[in-house]
This record gives sequence, structure tokens and C-alpha cells, in this order.
Amino acid sequence: MFRWKKLGLVFSPHIIKNRAWLTAFAQAPATLVFADYVRVYFSCRPPADEKGQYVSYSAYVDLDRADLRQVLRVSEQPILSLGGLGEFDEFGTYPVSVIRNGDEIRAYYAGWTRCESVPFNVGIGYATSHDNGLTFQKYGNGPILPYSLDEPFVLSGPKIRRFNNTWYLFYIAGRSWKNVEGRPEPVYKIRMATSQDGITWHKHNQDLIESRIEKDEAQASPDVTYANGEYHMFFSYRYSANYRGKTYGYRIGYASSTNLTDWVRDDSKAGIDVATEGWDSEMISYPHVLHLDGKTYLFYLGNQVGRDGFGLAELEGELR
Repeated sequence: MFRWKKLGLVFSPHIIKNRAWLTAFAQAPATLVFADYVRVYFSCRPPADEKGQYVSYSAYVDLDRADLRQVLRVSEQPILSLGGLGEFDEFGTYPVSVIRNGDEIRAYYAGWTRCESVPFNVGIGYATSHDNGLTFQKYGNGPILPYSLDEPFVLSGPKIRRFNNTWYLFYIAGRSWKNVEGRPEPVYKIRMATSQDGITWHKHNQDLIESRIEKDEAQASPDVTYANGEYHMFFSYRYSANYRGKTYGYRIGYASSTNLTDWVRDDSKAGIDVATEGWDSEMISYPHVLHLDGKTYLFYLGNQVGRDGFGLAELEGELR
């Protein structure tokens, strides 16, 4: 069993002033390391409109590399523009995952559109930055990883990685919509695609992680890292209904693999759970692992899937 020492809530959107587009949520943290600071990308929202509808933007906060609990600065504007009328990302860019590639920084992000019979649909887009990750320009007006015959809706949660000169995109794909007390709720599973250039992708068309708590368990935010001869995946999971509270809400799970295709799930090793009180006492989700200066950290969300921000934990020992 891993042991994570919680370091507390690191960043809350509620402390930010004079940014009408950033008033709540700091979701899905993803890091980019610089010489003196760590840039953490996250997704946020302005207040809902008159119909109660939200949009989602992506932003960043820079943390002191010597002390990741110290906030240095927050982006003045969203890093990505929303899509145009009818485009796949017209109403949101959430979440985003970044990686360096030569002199550019690549971002893979989920683009949201609204629907009639269900609340939303999602595809995965691609953008690049040439100003050290301050802003990103989209590759095109459509998704780089769209819906398909085997994955008909809700492609989201992208996490980009490179292992052995191959690009890997871990993501979630919708399996079904369930009608829960008159409200459509999505069920999605963790999947993977590979690429030689990070642009043209081959979907493997198989669920990577077996369901545990129920058949319609929803899995999200797969984050994969390599350490001590194994691949380690931390991810989120929840029940398919009544998951907005503590009993059936998000938790963090764990799986390991030697080949990135076959995974052995063992949530008892995850080493982190909800607190008895406070900002992460109802749920924890969207884990992101960072190896930095000889230490291993875990960024994660708390109650209401990050409405109050994201927190940090430090691993005691090693991933093995």
C-alpha cells in the first residue's frame, strides 16, 4: 500500500479577483516543470448563465518549485479560446494535458458541446504553444480524437504520455447514458490510443480497467507514470447514480502494468482516501502524479469535483 501525506488545499479559485471567467472550480490539475516553478494547468468556470448553463475555460497557476504550496501567479486569460458556433469545443475546454515536444508545448484537451436529449457530448482536441505554455493555438476546428463506431460519445479526460518513443493517449470513452430519476447520467471507461507523431492516432478499442464497485462504474482521469520497472495508473471511479455526495462519490483507484495494455487493478494500494472533514471530506478525484527533485507528489480534487480548488499530497517512499 502506498502512503500519501496530505499537504492541504494548494489553490482555490475563490481567492482570484478581476477575472470574470475564473470564479469557481480548479479542475483536473496537470503539470509542466520549469527551472524555478511548476505550472499547473486546470479548468475553471464563470458563473452560470440565466438558464443555469456553464462554460468551462482552461488556465494555469505557477507554484514555487521549492515549495509547491506557494502560488506565484495565475494566468491573466484562458490558455485556449472556446470553439465557434457548432464546433465541438464551443462550450468548454476541460480537462487539458500538456507535454513538451522540442521547442513547442502540446496540449490535448476535451472539448464540450451541448445536446438536447443528454446534457453534453465531448471530443478530444489538440493545440500547440510557442510561448512557453502561456497560450495555445488549436490544430483545427474539430477533434483529433472523435467519436467512432466503438466509442460513440463522451471522449474526454485525455492524459498524454511518451514511453519508448511512442505517444500514448489515455482517455475515457462513454459506454452508456443511464436515466436516474429523470436525469441522464454518463457511464464511461478508461481506454488508450497510440501514435508515432502525436497527431494520427490508433485506438486500441478495449477497456483497460475492470469495473469493481458495480457493472456501470464510471472511471475517469487515468494518469500513468513509470517507476521501478512498472507502469502505475492512478484514476478516479464512482457509482453511476447519486454520486454527487460522499457515499457514492468519486474515489481514487490504482492499477499496475508491465506492458501498458494489461492492467491489474488493486485500489487498496492507492493510499489516499477522503478526509474526516474539510475540503476533501466527501470525494477525491482527478489524480495527477508528479516526480520532482527526488520526491513524488499527487495533485487531486476534493469535494464537488474541484469546486473549491485542488490539493497536494507527497508520497512516503517510492512507487513500487
